[in-house]
Amino acid sequence: MTKSDDGKDVTLRIAQRPEADELLGRSPLAALVGMLLDQQVPMEWAFTGPYTLARRMGGDDLDARDIAAYDPDAFTALFTAKPALHRYPGSMAKRVQQLCQYLVTEYGGDASAVWADAGTGDELLERLNALPGFGAQKARIFLALLGKQFGVRPTGWREAAGPYGEAGSHRSVADITGPESLAEVRAYKQEAKAAGKKPAAPDTAPETAPGTAPGK
Repeated sequence: MTKSDDGKDVTLRIAQRPEADELLGRSPLAALVGMLLDQQVPMEWAFTGPYTLARRMGGDDLDARDIAAYDPDAFTALFTAKPALHRYPGSMAKRVQQLCQYLVTEYGGDASAVWADAGTGDELLERLNALPGFGAQKARIFLALLGKQFGVRPTGWREAAGPYGEAGSHRSVADITGPESLAEVRAYKQEAKAAGKKPAAPDTAPETAPGTAPGK
């Protein structure tokens, strides 16, 4: 586990798998990659992805420099190997590699530097919006996750996160702390979809054909 900005241990319950959640709690890059993968797949699948990827790369964590320099075809193969890491493994492999290349160029490969010195919620939102694969909605959800569960709370973070920053809400992955809240978030998404509203879902759909999904 890592320490949040307020000095507390970070314990997550998003992936619903202890080993995957442990990685999310101690690895800023894993958390970013999980958020990136949270698109057109169940939330637990998306946030288990960083753990599975780390194991397929032969380690217990993700390193932005290693991923950025990885042969693109070989990296895609890590995603497409059965069970696939995502419904759209080829597209998402490319996006994860682009994210890591950006982190190396802009932040020296340190994912936590994206938010470490952000002075305001608006500044942090701007930085998240600039990340490859992060649209406006995904950026707000991750900002809310940082504030609610990682203790990253620059001035005005709730306002910058919009409805996802509201206390007591169950709109997104930022609000998942266990099986019960996961069910509440999933119910919210289903209700929003039924009502014709846009739930806390992907900003854009991947452009490639679906890959092989793991068995249910």
